[in-house]
Amino acid sequence: MKRLLPCLVAVALLNGSLLAHSATEPAPRPDGGWKQRNDAITQRVTEIGTQSQVLFIGDSITQGWEGAGKDVWSRYYSHRKALNLGIGGDRTQHVLWRLENGHLKGVKPKAAVVMIGTNNSNGEDNSVDQIADGVVAIVQKLRSTLPDTTVLLLPIFPRGENPNPQRGKILQVNQILQKIADDKHILWVDFGHRFIDARGVIPAPLMPDFLHLSPTGYALWAEALEPHLARVLGDSPVQAKVSDASLSGEWVLTIPGPNDEPVDLPMTLEQDGTRLAGSVARNANARLTLVEGKVEGSSFSWVIHRDRPSGGTMTYRMSGQVKDGKLSGRTQTELDGNPISNEWTARRK
Repeated sequence: MKRLLPCLVAVALLNGSLLAHSATEPAPRPDGGWKQRNDAITQRVTEIGTQSQVLFIGDSITQGWEGAGKDVWSRYYSHRKALNLGIGGDRTQHVLWRLENGHLKGVKPKAAVVMIGTNNSNGEDNSVDQIADGVVAIVQKLRSTLPDTTVLLLPIFPRGENPNPQRGKILQVNQILQKIADDKHILWVDFGHRFIDARGVIPAPLMPDFLHLSPTGYALWAEALEPHLARVLGDSPVQAKVSDASLSGEWVLTIPGPNDEPVDLPMTLEQDGTRLAGSVARNANARLTLVEGKVEGSSFSWVIHRDRPSGGTMTYRMSGQVKDGKLSGRTQTELDGNPISNEWTARRK
């Protein structure tokens, strides 16, 4: 029997009409390590109970909040008594089994963050439709068991250093999953594109093995999720720090034009620790390279050299800070021996 068309996924979510297959059939895993981790989570759920405001549900990428992401977790989620329900290697069917066997018992969180499905995407294990079914079944389980909990559904993160068929498969799953969001009980929070640079490459500083996140990658996750999560919880957003989240990604740089009118220019930044590289579009056919880029504590800076039509070179020294996910700073240069200083801003594209 053919699976429901993607446009009917929302209907399936409401009436439980998803078709049965491996991604939707709840199943435990037989290995001892999985059972040990599962039992530890069950114990933690029992201990925290109704104190927990947030559940994080997923696989090794979610479990990694206890490893590479532990410092970011401490700042963003510890005071919210968040519970990490991630187990490495899990697929949708394993998460479904866990949700039916203790991991939701006695909890009443305001929010549940769901990011699962990458392990189902390996080879021919599950099709696009089946993976989407599995994720929808998890959301359906959360909605039926915890009707007062808002589900923050995340896309399956991209994987593999360069563009590849598995990335395409994941993208198709995400396109289906986006359709079940209703902006009320189920929120679609998509920031997966921030893990990919302008060349389509996943930067190693964000994902060292191009699947699992670094501390910088977890900071990016927390920063992108925070405004949505804080709104659901009704508390004050945790403020990001420059050292938390990578500046890598696509930006729109706004600078004053010849008549002080705002001019928007596409800008690409790539951060590797304290080093910063990138480029700014000069026009539709040329870009200016950022050099001497660096991040120091709460500040950053770079230099841009531009050839003048009349001869010679203009040097722009740009410095600034990040706040609330936006950049702002000042440019210092000289024109015919006269110093010029202008303010600039940048926002994520």
